[in-house]
Amino acid sequence: MNASNQQDIYRAKVNLETAQIAWKELQRFFASGAAIHVSNELDLVEVAFQMSQDNAELIQQWMVTGKLGRVTDAQAAAWFAMDALVWAVVVSPWVLVQPSCNLQ
Repeated sequence: MNASNQQDIYRAKVNLETAQIAWKELQRFFASGAAIHVSNELDLVEVAFQMSQDNAELIQQWMVTGKLGRVTDAQAAAWFAMDALVWAVVVSPWVLVQPSCNLQ
């Protein structure tokens, strides 16, 4: 199996591990600083894959442009207040969180 096929299989695995969850269920990850916000401009599965591959250059680029970073207090409070559902996937030790399109 070539590297491209292995990457496709891993991306499919990550996609299967992605789920919608109530933000309130992720409070402990936010409190510990492990909740990472992924902008709707990015593909959640691709971000998870790149993080699992330690693609530091791309991750840094996303962080500098504000497309990836720790969930802020303001985001967390707003999502909590509206009882928001978010998309999430674990890339240990992080939980990547992407709000629904109408929640920014």
